[in-house]
Amino acid sequence: MISYSHKPKKSDGTIHVLVVDDSAVVRQVMQGILSADAKIRVSVAADPIIALAKIEKETPDVVITDLVMPRMDGLTFLQKIMTERPLPVIVCSEVAHRRTEDAISALELGAVEIIKKPKIGVRDFLHESSVMLIDVVRSASQAKVAPVPFLPVTPRHTADVILPLGPLPRHQPAGQKIIAVGASTGGTEALREFLQDMPVDCPGIVIVQHMPEVFTRAFADRLNRDCKIQVKEAADGDRILSGRALIASGNHHLLVHGSPSGYVAQVKDGPLVSRHRPSVDVLFRSVARSAGPYAVGVIMTGMGNDGAQGLLEMRNCGALTIAQDEASCVVFGMPKEAIMRDAVAAVVPLRGIAEAALRMTGR
Repeated sequence: MISYSHKPKKSDGTIHVLVVDDSAVVRQVMQGILSADAKIRVSVAADPIIALAKIEKETPDVVITDLVMPRMDGLTFLQKIMTERPLPVIVCSEVAHRRTEDAISALELGAVEIIKKPKIGVRDFLHESSVMLIDVVRSASQAKVAPVPFLPVTPRHTADVILPLGPLPRHQPAGQKIIAVGASTGGTEALREFLQDMPVDCPGIVIVQHMPEVFTRAFADRLNRDCKIQVKEAADGDRILSGRALIASGNHHLLVHGSPSGYVAQVKDGPLVSRHRPSVDVLFRSVARSAGPYAVGVIMTGMGNDGAQGLLEMRNCGALTIAQDEASCVVFGMPKEAIMRDAVAAVVPLRGIAEAALRMTGR
């Protein structure tokens, strides 16, 4: 395939950059950094739908986009650009170092550069990297891009790829309660508050927090120091015991198996489910199958819909279910999706979730 420039370069050398990010802070900071260069003109869009409308009116020289955004995910947005109106695209996203598959997919779809964006300290990161950012934009504006054939974006797998639906097990650990929790953006602090409110004789707890594998052990160790109960990163074969919380290790799915002698954790490889590994949907489905009405499911702050279907399966199997309320969420994405699917029995502020979960287990 012969490559070609997306459009003739402007005679005055100016570069029009379109920044697409749902964070107002990121948009503001990027606009400030890039506009400091007299040869760069910046426009912004809060999501890909708005961005596509702006591209239709005035084609930019470079697009900078996140991968995780509302209304249309970044990979689909990138694919639309490269198949319909090829432009140099720079991906600036926290998932560039958290989900390698998405970063590779972005490059395969035609992105010219991947910039890592940390989840915390975005403003400082961008200011410290301003020289690099401007250089990347200048280089991207000179890139020759070509239309790519339509390529299917990585499929959004369901929990079926890890734990297919089937008949429920005949034997469940009768009377032994378990609490399953899923969280994403904002979940680290929410989980801290939740676990610090748990007494030493609370039911066993299993948790999926979307987090890179290099951080989950340190996160669990810190919570173990701060909480009355034991908190550890889940290992394959760990027993789920009263007074203990197991946190899924990054880049591995966490499942629960039940028997008359108790619950056991299974740590498993596999494809992304709902674009995540570990996936809340996988954990919740396994708890629905292994514990049924002896379980309580909790879905907390987070972006996207991972966990909504799994929580519905838990409720359909007799479990009691809780969603964090919008006012106390950093992002009301995952709880909102679960509520919309009628997967939630109670909507509770963060400060009351531990008490509500204990009450539902009969405490």
